[in-house]
Amino acid sequence: MRLDLLGQKALLFFGSLLFVLYVLAPIAWLVSSSLQSEAEITSVPPHWVPQQPTIENFQAIFTAKDKVVTYENRKQGDPATGGFIPSTASNLLPSMWNSLLVALAVVVLNLLVSVPAAYALAKIRFIGRSTSIYFMLSTRVIPDIALVVPFFLFIHKLGLLDTLSSLVITYLAITVPFSIFILTNYFESLPDELDKAARVDGCSRLQTMLLVYLPLALPSLVAVVLFTFLTSWNELLLALMFTQTPAAQTMPIVVASFTSDFSISFSFINAAGVLAIIPPVIVAVVFERYIVSGLTAGAVKG
Repeated sequence: MRLDLLGQKALLFFGSLLFVLYVLAPIAWLVSSSLQSEAEITSVPPHWVPQQPTIENFQAIFTAKDKVVTYENRKQGDPATGGFIPSTASNLLPSMWNSLLVALAVVVLNLLVSVPAAYALAKIRFIGRSTSIYFMLSTRVIPDIALVVPFFLFIHKLGLLDTLSSLVITYLAITVPFSIFILTNYFESLPDELDKAARVDGCSRLQTMLLVYLPLALPSLVAVVLFTFLTSWNELLLALMFTQTPAAQTMPIVVASFTSDFSISFSFINAAGVLAIIPPVIVAVVFERYIVSGLTAGAVKG
């Protein structure tokens, strides 16, 4: 019996280890290759640990705006010898700022819309309540590619093409329905007695939502924030359709443009990829303790 238990633990350990390696290996290679020269990153077999670590790729990103990229100096900076700078490299840092502005705006506006809507759907009984929930959720069944033309016509009529506002509006249309669904389910899991007690004590609906239910819903709010931020930060298709100039382009667009240049520097692209994953990682680390606490926290403690 003891040997069987030991075997189960060993199997669980190796299975977990294999899963962790499967998840972390691409990230490890991304970080490692960003510190390698182009010659080393394309060597066979590849080097998981850089033999001659270099921060040249990151220096190129932060100094790209000070360099005039021409055909001659790009040819001299061939990727195999290092020093290659893509023609759109100077747009990378501004695009990161655009992505951050759009993601933060979508997160804030998404919470302002989805929290009151979810509370109303969960705690206020009205005709068509269930139909409303499933109707909003059904909008996420439609693939984003099918919404491009309606979104484009809508944004064009508003005169918002090639602006960050166009991205905020369309991203809200994508994230709000799912956020309402998540929050509605969480609010429904909280006792109705809390709502009745707050109303007896003289609280309005708004006060009940803000003072009673909102603190208890912190784990679900964190989940909504993470979902909304990551969706806005990583979205490519709509940003590609609605933005044309560097002033409004987000990071996925600029990074994708590096692969359409006449020559490709994999080390430079991987360095840009490392910068791209830093904000989501920071958000996950900051909210990690709230996510963990949500696994054991209850609505009422007796």
